Amino acid sequence: MKLLILGGTQFYGRHLVEAALTAGYQVTLFNRGQTNPDLYPEVERFTGDRDGNLEVLKGRSWDAVIDPSGYLPGIVRQSAELLADAVEHYTFISSISVFSDFSEIGITEDSPVATLEDESVEEVTPETYGALKALCEQTVETALPGRTLVIRPGLIVGPYDPTDRFTYWPWRVAQGGRVLAPGDGSSPAQLIDARDLAEWNLRLVEQRVTGIYNATGPDKALTLKDLLESNREVSGSDAEFVWADAEFLSEHEIAAWSDMPMWIDGEDFAGFSQVDVSKALAARLTFLPLSDTIRDTLAWANTRPADHEWKAGLSKEREGELLASIKG
Repeated sequence: MKLLILGGTQFYGRHLVEAALTAGYQVTLFNRGQTNPDLYPEVERFTGDRDGNLEVLKGRSWDAVIDPSGYLPGIVRQSAELLADAVEHYTFISSISVFSDFSEIGITEDSPVATLEDESVEEVTPETYGALKALCEQTVETALPGRTLVIRPGLIVGPYDPTDRFTYWPWRVAQGGRVLAPGDGSSPAQLIDARDLAEWNLRLVEQRVTGIYNATGPDKALTLKDLLESNREVSGSDAEFVWADAEFLSEHEIAAWSDMPMWIDGEDFAGFSQVDVSKALAARLTFLPLSDTIRDTLAWANTRPADHEWKAGLSKEREGELLASIKG
């Protein structure tokens, strides 16, 4: 199969390329050449900017395209319209952040999505991100009606993740000692290994599956306590979890999701980590054991420089201050 990937050198894109090459696909990459430009020298690559610089793709054809790097509908429209006659199938990687109401537990693909009063907005912020992704979905379907697959992943995790939103926990737990943890451990957690997502994505492309799919896991209930204890088991550390309630964290200005990754508090977000993925499971989305994801993520994290600047989680000094204020 001839596959075009818009991106392909960062995180999920890398896993897509690796899975596609393993499967024997003929892969072409289109990106700006700014992130990991030395990766995959054996792969055909076009360099350009998606915003008005797609000419190098004209006159070519592929069986399918996967777009994991679209955030603004105006820019996505350019690639979708240009490729409408050049590909049979278009995958757009969206996000569960498209939904408008996370107080609902069991959000399905048919749940309402966020909207913007001004659809000409061109700035991605925490407030506009979900609505812009929803508009991108609609833009692709308009350009390639009946030939579009939209995947809405939850938190994508695993090696190469630049966000640290999951990686913080395998790394921190492996350090051992007293570990500050949010809530009481009962908070639900959902995540998907990028390798599982990539393998499933490619199978759907091969089958020319269309429509919208929520995609996260695991396929059974997982709590934050389960997750952290699995991290301890994998690393074999002596980590002792010190659970701090929402009131304590708020008083000390510790932000959910960023300072305390994978934790969101409040009724407004009760459904954020309890999204319905039954449609994806029926389409044979499968999952690596959580222990494999933790082990491989930790191994990759340990290859980074000792002075790596973490994008999520607490610094050693800040965590120490907070732990000192908690008796026990």
